[in-house]
Amino acid sequence: MARNPYLVLGLSPKASDAEIRSAFRQLAKKYHPDRNPDDKKAEDKFKEVSAAFDILGDPERRKKYDRGELDDDGRERANPFHQWTQREGRGAGGYQGGGHHAGGPGAGASFEDFSDIFSDLFGARGARGGAQHMRGRDLRYRLEVDFLDAVNGAKKRVTMPDGRTLDLAVPAGLEDGQTLRLKGQGERAAGGPGDVYVEIKIKPHAVFERKGADIHIEAPISLKEAVLGGKITAPTIAGDVSVNVPKYSSSGTVLRLKGRGAPKKTGGAGDQYVKLKIILPEGGDSELEEFVRKWKGAKAAKDFAGA
Repeated sequence: MARNPYLVLGLSPKASDAEIRSAFRQLAKKYHPDRNPDDKKAEDKFKEVSAAFDILGDPERRKKYDRGELDDDGRERANPFHQWTQREGRGAGGYQGGGHHAGGPGAGASFEDFSDIFSDLFGARGARGGAQHMRGRDLRYRLEVDFLDAVNGAKKRVTMPDGRTLDLAVPAGLEDGQTLRLKGQGERAAGGPGDVYVEIKIKPHAVFERKGADIHIEAPISLKEAVLGGKITAPTIAGDVSVNVPKYSSSGTVLRLKGRGAPKKTGGAGDQYVKLKIILPEGGDSELEEFVRKWKGAKAAKDFAGA
């Protein structure tokens, strides 16, 4: 039997949405099967935590649960007259008996209250046979994806809250926060299975930064390369490429690599922008210091700084 979702997440029914999300993230990270291979208890706990968040992480489903319209499994109650949950004044556990509870809200509920509940449960189909044709629940999952997998596309295997593993195709050009739908992979029910929705969180990259379909990087160059020009090797999302550095390139100069960005939804790809950054020798260079002292251009730079 499922436990009360608030208790599963270690929260009070008065917890804020932010507290619910925070508790879920911590527990899901702790008990995820990838971190606890071959640990049945951790796998069961992960399922329990995910099922609890499936109810409380959705504001509308949480409201329904708090009103007693959903049970601890997140299923809509087929007979609210006999399974009304008293959550106010009796804690989050509530009464879930098979008979009428004289002190519960059912005793004072109006006909309109029950009419609204049946409307939520069965919609236009009416009460008769409605529960038997209800579609299975949609399941929600959050997946962290590496930056390069998101822009180039990849195959990922994910573990669902019910313990199943699914192969997920990550399309090239995927953006942070985007949700992928796996049709028919949700909870099974007589009315057909629900869907699985996977929300994508893209991990930041140490080198690449994405802005729309464009990719931005910083590339270090030596003082010699900045003055005389030359070729440098720059990373792109598809591998290293050779880049021409023009003579007298200052720090902050931006070079454009056309078509080297992320795929666009409309076709084609964005560009990559390489921002040059002059790096001086570590530990100093006596010859360079002597040259700069004798260099006539150094005086002009000094005069400009003092203007």
